Amino acid sequence: MTGPKEAKPRPFRVLFVCTGNTCRSPIAEALAVREIGRAEANVEVRSAGIAAEEGAPASSGALRAGARVGLDLRAHRAKMLDWDLVEWADLILTMSPSHIDVVEDLGGADRAEVITDFAAGRGGIEGRRSAGVRDPIGESDAAYEETLEQLDGLVKRALERVAVP
Repeated sequence: MTGPKEAKPRPFRVLFVCTGNTCRSPIAEALAVREIGRAEANVEVRSAGIAAEEGAPASSGALRAGARVGLDLRAHRAKMLDWDLVEWADLILTMSPSHIDVVEDLGGADRAEVITDFAAGRGGIEGRRSAGVRDPIGESDAAYEETLEQLDGLVKRALERVAVP
């Protein structure tokens, strides 16, 4: 006879937010999924956009940049940031300070940071937030690759802060 099965604790939930949810936040989500899998961490991630066209695919530049490093973004579909997603998240990492305003309007001010500030371990004091991650939409493949490279480091540091070894 075995004892009661212990329930796995609820995962820590991280939400990545950008504008259209077709470039930066889907790349960040895919990078995080890869890191979480390597670490076998109890973390769940999603992404959304403050002005997303619901159901839109990842941008072609994001698809190509991701593919070059083994990320498959073909199944991604854009999701509009809403109250339910904000409530779902334990931590909301935005790509720019302007995204924080929308998160705050949806009740997530206490859980939101610009990813560059969070990864660096500094809080975003009003008026002193970093610029965040540049949006590569409509730019060259090189711009997407630079964004992916920047996000790779930021995501790794952010996950380390939420106890992903």
